[in-house]
Amino acid sequence: MRSKVFRVVCASLLPLILIAPLAAQQKRPMTFMDVMELRSVGNGSISPDGKMVIYTISIPQWKAGKNFTDVVIAAADGSSAPRQMTYTKEKNETSPQWARDSKAFGFLSDRGDKQQLFIMRTDGGEARQVSEAKDGVAAYAFSRDGKWVAFSAGKPEERQIWIANLQNDAAPVQLTKHATPVGNFQWSPDSNRIFFIAPDRVDKDDLKRIEKKFDVRIADEQKSPSHLWSIAIADKSEKRWTTSEDYSVAQFTQSMDNAWIGFRSVSTLRHANTTTQDEAEIYLLSLASGEARRLTNNNVGEGLGRFSPDSKLFVFTAEDNFQDMRNGKFYVVPVAGGPMKKLLPAWDHSAGQASWSADSKTIYFGEGIGVDGHLFAVSVMDGDKAAAPQQLTHERGVLGGGFDYETGLFLLSFTEPTQPGNYYVARPENVGQRARWSRVSDANPQVAQFQLGEFETVHWKSSDGKEIEGILVYPVGYEKGKRYPLIAQIHGGPAGADMNGFLAGYGSYVHIFAANGYAVLKPNYRGSDQYGEKFRMEIIGDYFRQAFDDIMTGVDALIARGIADPDKLGMMGWSAGGHWSNWTLTHTNRFKAISSGAGAMNWISMYAQTDVQSNREFYFKGKPWENWDHYLEVSPLKYIKNAKTPTLIHVCNGDPRVPKPQSDELHMALKKLGVPTEYIVYPQNTHGITDPRYQMVKMVSEFNWFEKWIKGKPGWFDWKTLLATLEEPKKEEEKKAEKAGNDEP
Repeated sequence: MRSKVFRVVCASLLPLILIAPLAAQQKRPMTFMDVMELRSVGNGSISPDGKMVIYTISIPQWKAGKNFTDVVIAAADGSSAPRQMTYTKEKNETSPQWARDSKAFGFLSDRGDKQQLFIMRTDGGEARQVSEAKDGVAAYAFSRDGKWVAFSAGKPEERQIWIANLQNDAAPVQLTKHATPVGNFQWSPDSNRIFFIAPDRVDKDDLKRIEKKFDVRIADEQKSPSHLWSIAIADKSEKRWTTSEDYSVAQFTQSMDNAWIGFRSVSTLRHANTTTQDEAEIYLLSLASGEARRLTNNNVGEGLGRFSPDSKLFVFTAEDNFQDMRNGKFYVVPVAGGPMKKLLPAWDHSAGQASWSADSKTIYFGEGIGVDGHLFAVSVMDGDKAAAPQQLTHERGVLGGGFDYETGLFLLSFTEPTQPGNYYVARPENVGQRARWSRVSDANPQVAQFQLGEFETVHWKSSDGKEIEGILVYPVGYEKGKRYPLIAQIHGGPAGADMNGFLAGYGSYVHIFAANGYAVLKPNYRGSDQYGEKFRMEIIGDYFRQAFDDIMTGVDALIARGIADPDKLGMMGWSAGGHWSNWTLTHTNRFKAISSGAGAMNWISMYAQTDVQSNREFYFKGKPWENWDHYLEVSPLKYIKNAKTPTLIHVCNGDPRVPKPQSDELHMALKKLGVPTEYIVYPQNTHGITDPRYQMVKMVSEFNWFEKWIKGKPGWFDWKTLLATLEEPKKEEEKKAEKAGNDEP
């Protein structure tokens, strides 16, 4: 299903070097390098004593062409500045976790040859290396009693669990000697055993043939079921908990009373649609009887779920009435038995990831309403009587996060048009008052010196009279009555939405356009999320027509307001945004330039090429051979002879979601038709671009494509200029590294 999780993008800490107060500096336009140097925060958690927050920062390293992460801690009440705890150049410190005494934390680091487990005290000093695993550590976890830390280590096909005693410096000992490799694992709440997932069988000949370079790829290969096991810490005795050949245990969670496990299964059938998790089901397993009670039996994907703090209730998310593409709802089940209860039945929005209140009576969750994201609460006691949840926050921006019932605190993530994402801590009584949140990360203080485009939430009537919403970003220094070039940026999904966050990534760098005299329109067209179920599903069976009108009437509305210059229009988008860009290319010549990223061209060939079929079947009402004419009708390739607009094409070479052949078809057609076109293929096997250097190439080439065809500037893409922009950051990094050193302070 479509689980709604708000993600915070582009955040950082205070720089390592002293700078003059930002308020005293003259503001300047934002540059591509400013976009690339933005840092992001993640993996945040509150210490068990509620006094500290730990998180990671992602730091771009141009020389390596990657982002690397370090660990930061901060006072939960915001009383002191964040402290960066690790400083390893071109290495990653990841997965920070608090020790139970809150005086130390663990993390994984590849500062050596392999990733190992380290523990560090919050008052500083050297990090202590716990593991020396030859093939590295995959994951780790502290026991709740504070005595142990467990980690999984070894080659993927041989991985086992080791434990180390935190009360002495003894070397770790191997706990499991399971016949097959160990996957995900968790300590039991009483710290007496560890539960883990392991496959029933491993084909050693298959492993050996790969080792001997017979490494052909067999598509959709049969896989062994994986099941749930436990091992006792005292005597190392193992116990198997699930056995079916029809499903694998994919994820599991435990009740705090040590009595129940909730798990999510996936089908073991070769042709099951496990990519979209449609053939997943939810079970409750009694540890007393060993019996697993199946809660769902359908063709939608449920979220894993969580037990209430009192261990009496279990909540999971699934689409309404277990029907594909409906609004997400909470389903609450009494653990001891009883009828399932659906929450928010009449609320025309989706319930997101749940977190419980300490008294087990309330569920907190985040959801977007239009262009803003908010925090909500719903009582589990109201059940079907609850028409709508209580909205706890009303901020302009995108809010996410959850409630930690053990500390009684919210850890929130928040971004707004003028600020990249940061972490905040709030008490339940203050969560609706932003002024009373404690800010625990200082995510990109340099942003205060940038000239940013102003955001406006805009509305207009589409061709059928329906009101459509979007975001308008004004050019820096906007003058009323003056017309500006307009870039229509089309979001992906299509069941997504553009929101009031700090938009500065390689896919939506609105402030670069604003700094260079462009207005930007980000329309939430028909099919977008956060405007109700009917709005989202209205493109089913009619994928492009109405949504295209929604976009074009938005452009027309800005022309009518005297903001957009009708002779200087551009469009760009990635994934579904690329689909709509390709449709626009073949249905109007009003735009002077288009940039299409990972866009579909031929839905018939796309059906088999992509790793997801269920969405295509849903939107186009069947498989291609069941609805051939319709698949053809909605394929931009059918109308390609209408194309006149200069088009820049981007795709990742191994994109599994919208594979490269779709872009090949577009490029070849435009070449044969004589339409100006350029084609950039990024050497990655991903649906989005992850390498910072490639992200820079995408932005610079795309922006200059619009400069050339909209503003008439000579030339297009200059590698020499791009290379020069990379040299200065390298020099600055070297200076910082010399000053900070490569080890912890």
